[in-house]
Amino acid sequence: MASSFDKFQKRRLISSYFSVVLSVFLVLFLLGMLGLFILNSKRLSDNFKEDIVMTVFFKNEANDSVFKAFDAEIKAGKFAKSYKYVSKDEAAKEHKDIIGEDFMQFLGTNPLYNSFDIHLKSEYVTNPGFSKVESQFRTNPMVADVVYDKQLITLVNDNIKKVTMWVLIISGIFTFISVLLINSSLRLSIYANRFIIKTMQMVGATKAFIRKPFVRRSIILGLIGSVLAILALIGVLIYISTNFPTLDIFKDQLETVLVLFGVLVLGILITWISTHFATQRFLNLRTNDLY
Repeated sequence: MASSFDKFQKRRLISSYFSVVLSVFLVLFLLGMLGLFILNSKRLSDNFKEDIVMTVFFKNEANDSVFKAFDAEIKAGKFAKSYKYVSKDEAAKEHKDIIGEDFMQFLGTNPLYNSFDIHLKSEYVTNPGFSKVESQFRTNPMVADVVYDKQLITLVNDNIKKVTMWVLIISGIFTFISVLLINSSLRLSIYANRFIIKTMQMVGATKAFIRKPFVRRSIILGLIGSVLAILALIGVLIYISTNFPTLDIFKDQLETVLVLFGVLVLGILITWISTHFATQRFLNLRTNDLY
């Protein structure tokens, strides 16, 4: 009979430990993801901005010397993240691939222009920034037209501001909820040992002596949950780096390491502080209040 009860107590204890480790792991993993997202949010927003293209079309009279001079102008301006020259023949081929028909067969000529596709640096991806660059290009007498999506630029900048604001708000709320969840799991774990705590206190054990094994155990459980969360975060980072290399997720390695280290420290601190106050609560209770 006693053996069955011991087995039941052992299973309940293991289940309690598992729930604490799981809650710490899930909470710290999600907090780590939020931290990494905030850390890389500027790079993500820059990638979105730098995908917007400005196309500069040249008149048919423009020759190779004009194109070389324009190429040098772009390099000297330092506002371009990347650019490429697209000849009218290349443009016709791209249209043919998209449409599926060769429009030059019934037109008899190629109506397209030679052009440059330019991706501006993120700091220039605003309507005033694009307008400034456009005005500079239009001073060239060989430029036929400058085309870009003004509405898209406004939409991207407005949405990035909204997303950044909501991410910060949600991060704050989620951090608060996370601490409460871990604290609740640890309090439930200690609640199961409230009679042991009171018995130790009644035989003369000091509060620090009683707290010590509970705090040590909670720190170990928090450490296990933190390590699992860090391993999961590294797995996510490797997956993103492999499938989305343009994001260059490992560019700021020091900041990434600091976030992972922060997850480790946070797991230990939360479990330590929560256990300290939870045990203190039961130590201050009267014996009748334990029931």
